[in-house]
Amino acid sequence: MSHSLIERVETVIVDLPTIRPHKLAMHTLQQQTLVIVRVRCADGIEGVGESTTIGGLSYAGESPESIKRNIDSHMAPLLVGQDASNVNAAMQRIERAVKANTFAKSGLESALLDAQGKRLGLPVSELLGGRVRDALEVAWTLASGDTARDIEEAERMLDLRRHRIFKLKIGAGEPARDIAHAAAIKRALGERASVRVDVNQAWDEGVAIRGCRQLADAGIDLIEQPIARFNRAGLARLSRISPAAIMADEAIESVEDAFALAAEGAAPVFALKIAKNGGPRAVLRTAHIAEAAGIGLYGGTMLEGSVGTLAAAHAFLTLDRLSWSTELFGPLLLTEEIVTEAPVYRDFQLEVPRKPGLGLTLDEDRLAFFARQ
Repeated sequence: MSHSLIERVETVIVDLPTIRPHKLAMHTLQQQTLVIVRVRCADGIEGVGESTTIGGLSYAGESPESIKRNIDSHMAPLLVGQDASNVNAAMQRIERAVKANTFAKSGLESALLDAQGKRLGLPVSELLGGRVRDALEVAWTLASGDTARDIEEAERMLDLRRHRIFKLKIGAGEPARDIAHAAAIKRALGERASVRVDVNQAWDEGVAIRGCRQLADAGIDLIEQPIARFNRAGLARLSRISPAAIMADEAIESVEDAFALAAEGAAPVFALKIAKNGGPRAVLRTAHIAEAAGIGLYGGTMLEGSVGTLAAAHAFLTLDRLSWSTELFGPLLLTEEIVTEAPVYRDFQLEVPRKPGLGLTLDEDRLAFFARQ
């Protein structure tokens, strides 16, 4: 297969404006930064991937700058000259030589899958075993921090039939005020919507014991990562007493983390993120661990743009059950696009194209305009 050898790997950092400030417990996002990965092959095919994190180093141990540098300096040289049509061998070569760096690996794996899909004329979902659905229900995060504004935003999303699952970012404020905020939103929306919260590790276990009970009493369906990611035993204790389901998110930084959490019965729901596992193929390994352990699945996001969102979506399409749906709304948070056709959101769902590869094309002019010089 010499004609499909990898000729070069390129990365570009892109800064895109967001529709509003996006407030998390550890960071407020004013814009989103993507690292676009391009794998060019001798047969003329190019694969595109995306590596995206949140708020520099405030979320994880990788930043846009480190992702670019580590791909350019350490991973690209391992791939140049390798067979692009064997994604498995290429990623195993990276895994042997590079520890951690799952965000960077995810962009590379996505790009290799995109190229192979284009080569074979197949969507990435078919390379991953075959889709069992064509669309994914998508939650929306209400993160203004203002109760009235969040309710108004949720009502608008319901009217537009764009979202009927809402996640609130809490944890930055006083627990009592955060819980009252969530309760007020659930009261306003009633049975028309599912309301969930993401605490982003902000509480200690004592606060969480009380907080989880109060949130459940208020009708909150799901509580994401209420305590520190390394406190697995605490997460297990909370899961046993909380009437609302607890979801592990930051606690899963690798496939091995997922196995340990499942073995310890630490949480009844796992958030799946391609960036935290090392790519679309890698995230399915975590999903299969969860399925074997009877753990519910939620398709998570690192607020990726369209490329990373569709890379995750193709993997999620292949899962038997996504009991808690997905939150692949990243592109909707951005005011600008770097692909020629934006992903389609309709009837509460993200529609995933059946075109070869990821199913999108970069807009070279827009990419150049927003690329960091």
